[in-house]
Amino acid sequence: MTNPTHDTAPPNSLAGRREWTALGVLMLPLLLVSMDVSVLYFAIPAISADLAPSGTQQLWIFDIYAFVLAGLLMTMGSLGDRIGRRKLLLLGAAAFGTASVLAAYANSAETLIAARALLGVGGATLMPSTMAIIRTMFTDPGQRAKAIGMWSGVMTGGIALGSVMSGVLVEYFWWGSVFLVNLPAMVLLLVLGPFLLPESRNPEPGRFDLLSVPLSLAGVLPVIYGIKEIPSEGWNVRYVVSITVGLLFAALFVHRQRTTKSPLISPALFRGRGFAPAVVLNLVSSFAMMGSAFFTTQYLQSVLGKSSMAAALWALLPTVLVGVAAPVSAQLVAKGVHRAHVVAAGFALGACGYALLAFAGTDSLWLVLAGAGVLASGIVTVMSQMMDLALGTVPVAHSGSAASLLETGAEFGGALGMAVLGSIGTAVYRHGIPDGAPAAAHETLGGALAVAGQLPGDAGRALTAAAREAFTHGMQAAAIAGTVLLLAAAVLAAVTLRKVAVRDPATAAAPEQAVSDATTV
Repeated sequence: MTNPTHDTAPPNSLAGRREWTALGVLMLPLLLVSMDVSVLYFAIPAISADLAPSGTQQLWIFDIYAFVLAGLLMTMGSLGDRIGRRKLLLLGAAAFGTASVLAAYANSAETLIAARALLGVGGATLMPSTMAIIRTMFTDPGQRAKAIGMWSGVMTGGIALGSVMSGVLVEYFWWGSVFLVNLPAMVLLLVLGPFLLPESRNPEPGRFDLLSVPLSLAGVLPVIYGIKEIPSEGWNVRYVVSITVGLLFAALFVHRQRTTKSPLISPALFRGRGFAPAVVLNLVSSFAMMGSAFFTTQYLQSVLGKSSMAAALWALLPTVLVGVAAPVSAQLVAKGVHRAHVVAAGFALGACGYALLAFAGTDSLWLVLAGAGVLASGIVTVMSQMMDLALGTVPVAHSGSAASLLETGAEFGGALGMAVLGSIGTAVYRHGIPDGAPAAAHETLGGALAVAGQLPGDAGRALTAAAREAFTHGMQAAAIAGTVLLLAAAVLAAVTLRKVAVRDPATAAAPEQAVSDATTV
């Protein structure tokens, strides 16, 4: 156990070259963690040919990473507050690097699934730890906002970049290279982290509540599983049961946090004005972002008929605007524009992006890219501001727990966005498919195109045209719903954030008692 040697930087002191260099080191593993969400998009055919996984195993190879990541975020955020965020970050980096090697050289589907699960464990330590360390390093509100804006941009860009990088690597190397690319960044973090990153922790954490860990997993995983499967298979009874069971365990988890003396996640965090709105609005943002991605990726490939690689490269274009949105919003707030106005404007901008998608036809490449770019810019504006607000509202001692709640909410929001908007689009799609078409054509656009390829001449072309038209109508309907949702969110943000003022990070009281900033060791 390390001993504190001096306090953290004085309130609102400006970060120097060391802190900004440390931020750059933090961004590399964060980029890779976000890329791992989509890095298998092009690698899975090669993996299937080499390891011959069953259909169920292939689904678990895809999903186990996100499931474990979402399930352990709250546990790891709280653990970092107790043992030290830098320590947990470095342990997570070592686990992530080890899992990357295991995944790259996996000789069976079971081994690859286990390695992807370990990657999820590492990712769950890295995400809240990086955000909490940023909160510790950047005490000046303006600099913190810029740093969190960069964090948000890297997270969003990494998901888009992951699919492209996997395509390039699989094109020239074997499938295991999509995992080995993680190693240099993790080694760099392990070498430089102890020298550049400050150690910080809650000086009075209390005991670690072990019972809350399985309760949190049982509350998160069944819900995430159920709502992730609904868009592809509909409201199947087992998915409804899964969500219901998860919600029951979530209620037990909340009860445990409210009654135990040393909760994993203190309910008192929500008493800070601004924290609860930040979590909710961040969830809505993730809902909108992932809900649109469900349609735009399929539109580029299946409606416009582009190859997977070409679709992934086109999908990178909207991320150019993302790199501008967060810094601009931080600058506006720094110059005195009320955060409520900036966030409301971000939601309104996102609504404009959805509105553009609502006008897309079956040959509207540039309109769809513009809509996706405008939508992403608005959403990243909101996300960066909500992260800054949430971390600025709570004391440094609880920043890991706060960050983990934000990320868990974002995971729920993303899954809900795909489930709700995906269900709307699917319902419209199925209504637009001719009644006499084969059953597979009524399920998905991909199924319809596969069936159409087996039909002769005009029949195949007619089904292809009908399926693409039906999918586009479904995307339009989902976009209209997204527009309405984001306009409502803009009003909600303007009302709930109007009187929110972020407390001084040096004088903010802990939820249970007054605490000073976490110690630097």
